[in-house]
Formats: sequence, structure tokens, C-alpha cells
Amino acid sequence: MLDKPKRKNPVLRTRLPTLPPAARSRVALGLTAAAALGRFELQQCRDCGTVQYPPREVCQQCLSIHLPWNPQSGKGELLSSTLLHHSNDLFFRERLPWRLGLVQLDCGPTVVAHLHGGVPPAPARVRVAARLDRAGQAVLVALPEKETSDMADDRQLREFTCDPKFRKVLVTDGKSAAGQAIVKALAQAGAELIWVGYAEPWKKFSGFDALSKLSQVTLLPLDVTDSKNVRELAAEIGGKVDILINNAEHHRAFGIGNRAGVETARAEMDVNYFGLLRLAQEFGPAMRARGADGLASAAAWVNVLSIYALANFPPHGTFSASKAAAHSLAQCLRAEMRPAGVRVVNVFPGPIDDEWNQLLPPPKVAAAGLADAIVRALRDGVEDVYPGDVAQEWLARWRDNPKALEGELSS
Repeated sequence: MLDKPKRKNPVLRTRLPTLPPAARSRVALGLTAAAALGRFELQQCRDCGTVQYPPREVCQQCLSIHLPWNPQSGKGELLSSTLLHHSNDLFFRERLPWRLGLVQLDCGPTVVAHLHGGVPPAPARVRVAARLDRAGQAVLVALPEKETSDMADDRQLREFTCDPKFRKVLVTDGKSAAGQAIVKALAQAGAELIWVGYAEPWKKFSGFDALSKLSQVTLLPLDVTDSKNVRELAAEIGGKVDILINNAEHHRAFGIGNRAGVETARAEMDVNYFGLLRLAQEFGPAMRARGADGLASAAAWVNVLSIYALANFPPHGTFSASKAAAHSLAQCLRAEMRPAGVRVVNVFPGPIDDEWNQLLPPPKVAAAGLADAIVRALRDGVEDVYPGDVAQEWLARWRDNPKALEGELSS
């Protein structure tokens, strides 16, 4: 079982964050791209069917250059294991001892993987998964063949995930149904403290009493369009936040021709884009400075975007544009937070079942479904999440042919 992290001694100097080795070949980034989505994929030759690892430019069996990345089950046999007591790498030196193993995958290749503490000595059946390390690169982790209730508590596995358990979380908007569902899901996941922001504090919102009754929850006035408010809140709690979930959103229907003026579009940008920018400028530095606080370090920043950020949906045109701008900014934020080992998770849900999507036909993403997807993403350590059937379909079509998707959406 994972012990609750001890309170940090404020007198001690904060350690500078270290990262695991990040050098990868260009072809190896295919493994990272799959791991960012929570998938385990390996190169499989289209001509002879050989599955190979490590990634190469050509097939090791027939020298074919046709090597698509295909999903693999990850099941295999642990051949041997070792416990590392010394390392020249600063990242691993701080985390010794470290367990490694050699795994023969059922699909063919033999791989070196980080071993979960629950994996028994060799020989043993395991399942290998691809995870992102703190440098944002894919690594292979061998897990026990069967899930256990405390699997996420493993010390090594937590280096590759952002599990909310025992962590302090800020949710920027607790007034929406999605925000309240996120708070409840975090509480169930074992978050130690959850700050919940809400704009217009003079107006009591539906669900206020229910949130107030949760022992982990502290309600705080937060308006992401108010720079002073964001700055003051960051000064108060910024040095304590382990996970920040930005779900503040302004959403209105229609595009360009069906609406006069720019007021609505400006309001969408002020919340969806500039709100993220204000939060990043005020909370980002404090979280980057706490990337090396051990089990109590800053771990993740979650942006709730929209699948409309990938391709503009004309009936919600200006909202789509604001989310596309936020997506671009989130990519910049990811690059700036990565040196500290803080993961930026972008969530691209399909239409959420709320008042601004009521005219859209199902399927829609329920608030509870979105919350579960966010918590699962934190536990799995992924970078990009696409909750809902619509988001999954749009993603597949966008990856296949972005121009064709644009044409379909505009027709």
C-alpha cells in the first residue's frame, strides 16, 4: 500500500527536477505517439508479418520498408529480472533501487521493461504496456498479468503516471455539471485536497451544497477572465497544487454569419484561450518549481478542450476556433512544463450532454463519463484523451484525411 506523502519541510531547498534519458530516433517516436494515447503498438511488417522491437527503418526479417504500427496485446513471459542498485543517470540514481526485467512477448520480440513491484520472480506471465516517462518519451512497463486493487500504488509505476491519490488538485470551474462530476470522481480516486473554483461568488449555483459536504473540497472564488483574481489565488495556493484541471469554458452556438458583432466570440476567447493563458502564467512557474518533490511533486496539468479543436464544426464555429487556439497554447504549455516532469494532458471530448449541445443528436458525452475519462487518463499517464464515440470517430477520420473531414463537416 502507498503511504501518504509526508509534509514537505519548508526550510529545505527544493531539488531541481531531473528527467530520464530522452534521446530517441525519429522512427522510435511512433511508440511514443501510441503511448500518448494509452496504446501499446509495435512495428509489424506488412510483407512478412514480423513484429519487431526496437523500432527500425526496415524489417529485420525481409528488409521491407512497409512497417505500420499495429496494436499488440502485450502478453508475454518474464525471462529474468534484476534489481538496479547503481546508475550513472541522475534520474534513476535518485530513485534506486530500480527493478528491470527481460520479457519475451507472445507476438515475438524480447524487450527490456521496467518491472512493477507486483510481478513475481521469473518465470512468470506478465503484460507489457507502453507508458510515457517524465521526459515525455515511451517506455515499456511489465505489469502483473491480473489487475489488483492497489496496482497503481507501486512506487515505480507512479513515476509514469499522475494518479490523483494523495494529491492536491485544483478544478477551475465547479459550477458546471462536468466540473462537479470531475470533483466527485477525484474524491473517489483518493485526492487529498480538491480546490474548486467558481466565478460570480455572489450567485449560489446548483450543486453548491453537495460539493461543500465533501470532506476534501474547498470552494474558492475563481474567475479565469480576471487576471487579478487568478494572480491572487496562485499566490495563495499555487505552491501546493499537484494537479490543475482547467475545465472553465464559455460555449455558444453558431458561427460567423448567424451572429452579429464579436462580443460572443470575444467572450469565448477570453475564457477558453486567455483564461488558460492567465492560469499558465500564474500557476505554471510554481508547478514547474515543484517537479522534484517526490511523491508530493507537481504532476499534471489537464486542459478540457473539445474535439472541435481538431477541425472546425461550423454550427459552433467561433467556439471551435477558441478551442483550436487553446489547443495550440496547450502544446506550448506542454513544451514548457516537460523539463520539470509535469505532464500536460489534453482532453478532446465529443459533444457534452449540456444545454449548448441540446440540439445535437446523440451520442453525447455524459458529465460522469468525461470525469471518469480524466481520472483514468491521470492514472494511465496518457497525454491525449478523446472521450465519447463522436470524438473517437472524428479522430480516426482526422488522422486518415483532415481535408476530407473538413469537407464533410462543412457540407
